[in-house]
Amino acid sequence: MLPRSTSSMPPPPNPAAYFPPPRVTLPSGLEILRTYSGAVIFLEILFGTIVWILVASTQVPLPLLQGWVMFVAVTAWFLSIVFLCVFLFGYANRIAVNWNQTDFLFHGATFVFYFGAFLLQAAATSLHHFPRKFNSTSQEKIMADHEYNISIAASV
Repeated sequence: MLPRSTSSMPPPPNPAAYFPPPRVTLPSGLEILRTYSGAVIFLEILFGTIVWILVASTQVPLPLLQGWVMFVAVTAWFLSIVFLCVFLFGYANRIAVNWNQTDFLFHGATFVFYFGAFLLQAAATSLHHFPRKFNSTSQEKIMADHEYNISIAASV
């Protein structure tokens, strides 16, 4: 039997020594625009602005559906600008976050929200031929033909 002070097993290794701190592989400054992530952020800002303008230019006949579309477009547009500014101004090097994972999660969440907004906008567009008031004898549609075309563009 071995004395208690001497053990046959070595002490467990320090786990912190095996995990290096996260590295920022996305470049800072204007170089971010040359990466796929920078291009996707730029496209999110561009198309978010277009959706925002198109939905705002209609009379919003279904405020519940199109209100969510506007919320997603404005919120994703603002967050995309903030996310792009983090890299443009070099804050990514000062904040200890795994930026590769954060970038993946940001684009994934933005995709999910934009896809949901697409479904709602397409649903609102598909109802264009229904009458505005079901009790009325007039046949006024929910959307005029011009608004219908704008709504199709916003859906796309």
